[in-house]
Amino acid sequence: MLFAVLAGMIALFIWNRLRYDLVALLALLTAIASGIVPPDRAFTGFGDQVVIIVASALVLSAAVGKSGTIGRLVRRLEPHLHTTGARVATLAAGVTILSALMKNIGALAIFLPVAVQVARRSGTSPSVLLMPMAFGSLVGGLVTLVGTSPNILVSRVRAELTGQPFSMFDFTPVGIGVAGAALGFLAFGWRLLPSGRGAQVPPSAAFEVEPYLSEARLPEGSPLVGKTVAQLEKLGDGEVEVVAIVREGGHRYVPAGHWTLFADDLLVLRSDPHALQRIVAETRLQLTGAGNGPSNAPPAAVVGVVEAVVMPGSALVGCSTEELRLREAYGVSLLAIARGGQEIATRLRQIRFQAGDVLVLQAAAAAMPDALRGIGCLPLVDRATHLGEQRREIMPLVLLALGMAAVALELAPVAAAFFAAAVLVVLSGVLTLREAYEALDLSILVLLACLIPISDAVASTGGAGLVAGGLAAVAGMLPPVGAVALVLVAAMALTPFLNNAATALIMAPVAVSLARQLGLNADPFLMAVAVGCACDFLTPIGHQCNTLVMGPGGYRFGDYWRLGLPLSVIVALVATALIPVVWPLE
Repeated sequence: MLFAVLAGMIALFIWNRLRYDLVALLALLTAIASGIVPPDRAFTGFGDQVVIIVASALVLSAAVGKSGTIGRLVRRLEPHLHTTGARVATLAAGVTILSALMKNIGALAIFLPVAVQVARRSGTSPSVLLMPMAFGSLVGGLVTLVGTSPNILVSRVRAELTGQPFSMFDFTPVGIGVAGAALGFLAFGWRLLPSGRGAQVPPSAAFEVEPYLSEARLPEGSPLVGKTVAQLEKLGDGEVEVVAIVREGGHRYVPAGHWTLFADDLLVLRSDPHALQRIVAETRLQLTGAGNGPSNAPPAAVVGVVEAVVMPGSALVGCSTEELRLREAYGVSLLAIARGGQEIATRLRQIRFQAGDVLVLQAAAAAMPDALRGIGCLPLVDRATHLGEQRREIMPLVLLALGMAAVALELAPVAAAFFAAAVLVVLSGVLTLREAYEALDLSILVLLACLIPISDAVASTGGAGLVAGGLAAVAGMLPPVGAVALVLVAAMALTPFLNNAATALIMAPVAVSLARQLGLNADPFLMAVAVGCACDFLTPIGHQCNTLVMGPGGYRFGDYWRLGLPLSVIVALVATALIPVVWPLE
């Protein structure tokens, strides 16, 4: 029954039609119904210290994200970064270091707008900057306990095994070695990535990622009235395509080149942003926003247009503007959308958003920050530094450092120290209580809480022993270090199909059981699980950091293999060599 539940859960994760937190809820419900998880143990995960640590780390990450310190430091370094390689190395190293101190998705979210602006100011393609940063955030998370969820989870398993969890810096020797090797490769490996994708236009442009799908109304008096579709596309030098025309009371048509354009036609356009801007200016096309409800549009002078990326866990994911009533509920209108590696021919109001989509949104300028937070989107603009807020900007960094110091000096356990730091972030005014609640990614917290009892069942039902027995048959033909490599590669292979936290919760009990059957120390096997689960470089869906850069970087699914496969080999070799040195096998 346990294996049936796990197989069903993995199949639903791979199918990717249901959100991963809903899959976890269904898995827990099935485990309760089948008797694998006793009812009195079913909800212990919601009170587990792992959930508290991750929640506190998310709040601290949001607080550090409000600081403009990172942006100022990069702007000071930027004049000295004369080559693309220097920019890649500096940005990747920066996000790697920050990922060691906070949740890696939070660190990448801080650096992403900064990197996009560096790309635009220097004329560099974002596609050569963003993926190395995402991979840097993954290896940076290996350095400390709180850098990534798998570290926290394997520490929990060790606590159950020996009564002593891994400490804050137990991961550091292996993590630094792996991160250093990864950064050394990324410093020149970026040449394997496709260049010329993503945003390469001046920051003054309103539309900055290609190709966009947008909608425009053809007004009376436009020179396009009476012209054909082919003439419009010729005016755009082949970089504007009329995907559809909506007319006659909402009927949608796919036009041929000879079709005539009439006043009040709604044109669905797929276009290069430069060409679209020029045509809008020359032909008086009126870009329209997708959304329901009353417009309540403010005067043009106070309307803001911003480019933003849909974050993993956003309220938009899986929904359309029709369902969300964007304009009515949040005060924003969708002007255009770009999706890495895919062509979209659907009406804007019918498109179901995905994590990593890049949107052009319009709203009242003053309300834009709150609107973006409400819908879970990250603006692709460098954040301005407000005068007089330096103390508030430094405060979250101070609180984060104090929390880590308290753990390192064994003054307080991890959960208590980070919980205290998160509370102080709110009391000090760095975050409002509302912002702190918004920082909590409930989908991740629910996933962890639901899978913790199932992970316990993997060990208690004997399932881990059965899987470990199969691995032991293979590992028995290998030297002990080969068994560690086997666990690491198995975790690395499973992570692209599961959430990395789910992989850690399944693989950690198996790794412990394998170590016992081989008569070896369990610590190096748990470290191998942590490294393997944290390092998914092969797909955009295995980790949130990879998903986040897909749209702004203009990546396609297969682009991740080009840089990720050699990096995976390097990480596996370096980690396999380092783990037995730091954590003896006997």
